[in-house]
Amino acid sequence: MIGQRVSVGDVRSQERSLAAFCAAFDPAAIPLSDAAEVYESLARMERLLAGVKVRMAPRVSESGVWRSRGHRSAADCLARLAGVSTGAAQQELATAEHLESAPATREAVRRGELSVPQAAALAEAAAADPAAETRLLNTAKKGSLRELRDECARVKAAADPDADARYARIRRERSLRTFCDRDGAWNLHARGPADAGARVLARLETVIDELFVRARTDGCRGPREAYAFDALVALADRWASSLPPGEAPRSKPRFHGLLRVDVTALTRGHVEGDELCEITGVGPVPIRVAQELLGEAMLDLVITRGTDVATAVHLGRQPTAAQKAALLWTQPTCSRLGCDQTWTHAQIDHRTPWAETHETSLAELDRLCPHDHRLKTHAGWALVPGTGKRLMVPPDHLLHPANAPPNAPPNGAGSPGGARDGDPP
Repeated sequence: MIGQRVSVGDVRSQERSLAAFCAAFDPAAIPLSDAAEVYESLARMERLLAGVKVRMAPRVSESGVWRSRGHRSAADCLARLAGVSTGAAQQELATAEHLESAPATREAVRRGELSVPQAAALAEAAAADPAAETRLLNTAKKGSLRELRDECARVKAAADPDADARYARIRRERSLRTFCDRDGAWNLHARGPADAGARVLARLETVIDELFVRARTDGCRGPREAYAFDALVALADRWASSLPPGEAPRSKPRFHGLLRVDVTALTRGHVEGDELCEITGVGPVPIRVAQELLGEAMLDLVITRGTDVATAVHLGRQPTAAQKAALLWTQPTCSRLGCDQTWTHAQIDHRTPWAETHETSLAELDRLCPHDHRLKTHAGWALVPGTGKRLMVPPDHLLHPANAPPNAPPNGAGSPGGARDGDPP
C-alpha cells in the first residue's frame, strides 16, 4: 500500500483486527517449544507499528491540530495521544526528521527491522555521516543497543566539523532534572559535557570505594549501584559541611517543600487506607521521615481535618498563606485535565477576574501552568465548571462557561464537573 491513499476507516479496521487478535491471545496456549519464535514475531509486529507511528508523527505536526486543541507544541500533543512523556514525543519527531536523509534506515524501519531506540540512534548518526549508514545497520543487526549507541556517538563526533562548537552547545544545553517513578522513588537525570561527567565520576569513585570498604568491614554486601547512590548523597553532605578556615559551622541542609500528611496518620505512626504522607513534587515518605523533616526542614505543613480555610474570604488580590497551602493540598498540579505540570510551575488563577469581584476565596481559585494560564488570559479558553482536575476548552466549545444557558448554575456550583474531582463532565 506504499503511496496509496489510506483513510481513517482503513486504519481503524486494522486496529479492530489487531484488538481482536490481542484479546484472544493466550500465552499459556503457546507450546513452550514455540514460545521464543512467537515472541520474536510479536516483537517484529511491535517494531512495524512503532515505525509507522514514527513516520506519522510529522503529519500530526503539519496538521496544526495541536494548536486548536490548546497544546504547547506538536510534541505535547503527541505525548498526550500516545501516553508518553513529551521528551519521548520530541525524540520521535527528531527521528522522523533524520529518517528523511537516511534512506536505508528508513527502509529498515518500514520493514520492522529496527526498534524505535535503534532507529533514533542510527538515523541521527546516518544524517551526520551518510557514508556510515550501512556499517551502522550491520552493527544494529549484530550488536546490542548500547553498542549501537556507542558507535553512533563516535560517528557523530567524527563527522562534526567543529568539535569546539559541539562542546559549547552541549554545555549550553546542560541540564539536571529529578522525578518520581511509579514506586514513588526519587530519580535524577543529568546531561552535560563529558569532562564534567568524568570529574563527577572521579569524585564518586573515591567515595564508592570508601563506602565499599566500610561495608565489607561491617560484614555487609550490596551492589555497586547502591554504593554509588550513597556516595552521591555523601558528596552532597560533605559539600554542605565543608568550611573555609575560621568560618563558623553551617547548619544542616534545609529545603522548602509541601508536606501532605493526615493528622491521624501522623499521630498513629503509619498511614492506612487513603491517607497521605508525601512531599509534593518529590514523592511519598514514611511517617518517621515526615516527623524528622518537621524538625529540621522548612516545610509548609498541611494537615487534613485541621483548620478549614475553604470558606475564608479576604479582599486582597493575592491568596493568604493559608489559602496557598490549602490550594497546594487540593491541586498539586495544573487544574487542566491531562496536564501534569507540578506545583512548582503552576500559577494561581482567579476563575472570575479579581478586578470584578475584589475578593479572593479558595473556591474561586485554580492552579494553572504558564501555558494554560496564557490560554485562559489571552485566548479565551476556560476550565469547564467544577472543581479539581477538569477539561479546559476553547471559547467556541459547548462546555465553555460563557456558552452555558442563562439559568445554569455558576461556575463550580452544582455542575456535573464538580461531582468528583478529576471527572470530566
